[in-house]
Amino acid sequence: MTDFIRFFIPLYFVLFFLVSFVGITFAVAKRIGKNPNVLPKDDSAYGLIGWYFKLTLFFLFTYTILLFLFHDIIGQAFRISFLDNDFFRYLGVILMIAALIWVFIAQWQMKDSWRIGIDNDTKTELVTQGLFRFSRNPIFLGMTVSLVGFFLAFPTVIALTFLLIGSILMQIQIRLEEEFLVKQHGPIYLAYKKRVGRMLGLY
Repeated sequence: MTDFIRFFIPLYFVLFFLVSFVGITFAVAKRIGKNPNVLPKDDSAYGLIGWYFKLTLFFLFTYTILLFLFHDIIGQAFRISFLDNDFFRYLGVILMIAALIWVFIAQWQMKDSWRIGIDNDTKTELVTQGLFRFSRNPIFLGMTVSLVGFFLAFPTVIALTFLLIGSILMQIQIRLEEEFLVKQHGPIYLAYKKRVGRMLGLY
């Protein structure tokens, strides 16, 4: 199982990035005639969050590549021993695969409304069907689950740090988007917000 994890984790995140960012960005851009990546590049607080997202992704990719190349060294550093068993590794892999499928479905259901960041120039359709009946933010939920799965499959303090930092950044981004959606969709979004939890269920 350890050798499988060594190959699976970097391949997983490469696939996740290609499918959930590059692939969907290209497809939506082709349909709407503009880049759906609208994260700001200025010196604002929101721009800083976008920069931290990119930095976290960079370090996550670097860590997984180092894990693949230098498994005997990286794989043993900062291990959390009580989680270091095959049960949690299998559970982690299952969660990661389920999260990738979940995110892909949610992005497909968003269609042309999908954006990376807040699009102040275009009024997009508010999607409330499909997975959005159960979660207002199914893509962020899937990304969080993928990091939980990563931590369980490879239980180290570093993987836990990625989970914590990633979760904090996503929760900040979610709240920024919620403020924007209230302004853009008004009472329709407020009614949806009361009906469906931020991540899942009542939360």
